[in-house]
Amino acid sequence: MQKERISDNVYWFQSEIYAQVTAGVITGPQWAIVIDTLALPEETLAMRSFIEEELNVPVRYIINTHSHADHSWGNCFFPGATIISHALCRQWMEEKGQAALEATRRQNPAFKQIKIVLPHMTFHDGEISLRVGKKNLILFRTPGHSPDGISILVEEDRVLFAGDAFLPVPFIVDGDIEEMAGTMKKIGKMGLENIIQGHGDIILRGEIDDAVKDNMSYL
Repeated sequence: MQKERISDNVYWFQSEIYAQVTAGVITGPQWAIVIDTLALPEETLAMRSFIEEELNVPVRYIINTHSHADHSWGNCFFPGATIISHALCRQWMEEKGQAALEATRRQNPAFKQIKIVLPHMTFHDGEISLRVGKKNLILFRTPGHSPDGISILVEEDRVLFAGDAFLPVPFIVDGDIEEMAGTMKKIGKMGLENIIQGHGDIILRGEIDDAVKDNMSYL
């Protein structure tokens, strides 16, 4: 697992095992918010150890950017945390998660310790704001990759955790190409410092315009 401090109290994690999937954490003086989990149990546990032992705070909230296993199956490793997502994310995890997990367990014994833990708080439209320490987080819909996709803006730092709404190469799973194009255009106009993609490396401010143009051309 790779990790990097993006700004004060904002950290990025990337899997070295599966598809460069990413996650994040924003810390306050007493607790932290995790954005997504990593695909393999061992890496999510390593991320938790870093937060609890090196940053010295417990995780109070987890935000799932969407329902896909590589971003949400690590929920179970943060007992007591309140999980937040789009309403469709919870619905699909409830309807499809257990069957998918059982199939995965048959192929990979590492997933025997995984349990599907559903989001506790959901929203459908509009925005949700969370305050942790000096950071204000804004959660809002970014459909396209999948209809349940949300992104999280760290308002003070102009850092966007985009989930799979933004990828090195756009990829649609049950989503819609027109919605993805609309999401790309919206992200490109936000005046961001960094985009944290759901997979791949961090996009820096000077790279954002070209990344949006490349993704739009691909679509």
